[in-house]
Order: sequence, then structure tokens, then C-alpha cells
Amino acid sequence: MSSVPATQVEVAGEVGEPGSSWHPVCASPSLLEGGDGVRFGWRDPRAPSSARAGFVVRFDGIARAFVNECGHIPVELDWQAGRFFDDSGLYLVCATHGAVYDPADGRCQGGPCRGRGLQRITCIEADGWIWVSSASES
Repeated sequence: MSSVPATQVEVAGEVGEPGSSWHPVCASPSLLEGGDGVRFGWRDPRAPSSARAGFVVRFDGIARAFVNECGHIPVELDWQAGRFFDDSGLYLVCATHGAVYDPADGRCQGGPCRGRGLQRITCIEADGWIWVSSASES
């Protein structure tokens, strides 16, 4: 795994050091347990020519990132920007189709996703920031 850039960035979404595979998404305190997520642009290393939407949420105290695409039909999960959790704050839900996902790992828990989970994005928390990698976890 590449090292996280040692320097702090001032604007979320800027790329870290040149050549770094880690990118800051948001300051750690802005991501609340079971609360709204933060959306970001992400390039899938398997298709680097096309940008995709990603999101990060906090669940069980850990920041977790996914591609913002339902496993049922490729539409973004959130109707209102950043609203990924159901009312209980325990599951991620597709606002369009009602597919339900486990926020710990993105696995389908019910609804029309029929076993197709969310694509995870490598995510860490360091130096007061949430960072995502340009490498996917699949």
C-alpha cells in the first residue's frame, strides 16, 4: 500500500503529493457515525478514463468508502446528496429501488440487489482526514 502523504491539505478533494495514490475526501470530524456521507469523484483503476462517483460513511467508528452505484441497476444510491443510511442508521439503502446493503462491507442484505453488493474503495483515516485510494478492493 502506498504511504499517505505527510503534508496536510487545506481543501478536500485535492490530490495529495504528486504520484500519490491517496486522495483526501473530508476532515475526520465531518463524518458522523450513521450520519450523512460525503460524495467524491473517483477513478476506477480498471477504467481510468472514466470518473465515477464514490461516497464515504462512518459505521462502527470506521470510515468506509464505496462506489456510488446500486448493485441492482447502476444508479446512484442517494436521492439527496449524502443521504445513504436508512432512518435507523444501520443500513445503506438505494433511494430508487430500496436495495439494502451492509455498511460494514457493502454486501447486499435484501431487496432487488439479489446478492450483488457495492464496490468497496480502499479508505483510511489519518492525520485528521479521510483518505481514499485510487485502487479498488472489488
